[in-house]
Amino acid sequence: MTDEVVRVDDLRKTYKGGVEALRGVSFEIARGETFALLGPNGAGKSTTIEILEGYRDRTSGTVEVLGIDPQHGSLDWKARLGIVLQSTGEAPAASVHEQLSHFAGFYPNPRDVNEVIAAVGLTDKAKASIRKLSGGQRRRVDVALGIVGRPELLFLDEPTTGFDPEARRSFWDLIRRLQDEGTTILLTTHYLDEAAELASRAAIINDGAVAAIGTIDELGGADARVPIVRWREGDVAHEERTENPGALVTRLSKSGEPDRLEIIRPSLEDIYLSYVGTEKQEVSA
Repeated sequence: MTDEVVRVDDLRKTYKGGVEALRGVSFEIARGETFALLGPNGAGKSTTIEILEGYRDRTSGTVEVLGIDPQHGSLDWKARLGIVLQSTGEAPAASVHEQLSHFAGFYPNPRDVNEVIAAVGLTDKAKASIRKLSGGQRRRVDVALGIVGRPELLFLDEPTTGFDPEARRSFWDLIRRLQDEGTTILLTTHYLDEAAELASRAAIINDGAVAAIGTIDELGGADARVPIVRWREGDVAHEERTENPGALVTRLSKSGEPDRLEIIRPSLEDIYLSYVGTEKQEVSA
């Protein structure tokens, strides 16, 4: 078995009218890895995911998922995938347990339904109709449906939308258990703290191309992580990147404490914004 669960090389997608959604996207995902695909709305994330899942054909490039071209994936291949979409259709009248049991029957080696319900925090709602659940609770059902088949590769597209902070933390614990079991995960999320918490590597997609790729701690390169010192002198704002912020602060303090002095060590969010731009991020939000 190959160590690469996903291989994407020079992936391109052009829609009618000549609109280029993807312009040469390339990346790999290793077995057991959690890989985050980041970018603003319209950057090409959803198109990439849909091609990997076999729901959309590519214009050109090479794509392999679990050793198979998704355009020719069989039912056996699809049974090895777990998919949690951004949104689902109308909620069924079935209960949570009935729906999970129904879906579990589609897979050769499903997880125990009661264990899955407990894992997503819905034990007390197991007999409740899905239509009567809150939006956040329905989202947990989506996640449960995505993992009940014990997938080798799990697609998580904005999985914690609608979760409260406590539910998000519980979900992260669930993902860590899946990681411990060796499940490969492709995560798309606008919550950058979630990507930093769960993923080992990430790619930032912007305008249909990969702007940066690497481990979470190294994404953007060393220069992007140089500390920033900011201060004001009257109405003038100053900013300077330096490998030795302490020395700069000492020099500035010789003539008195600088106004609004702060030392910023760039986070994943800072690096992300440096690639997608503040204006584009505001549009995404």
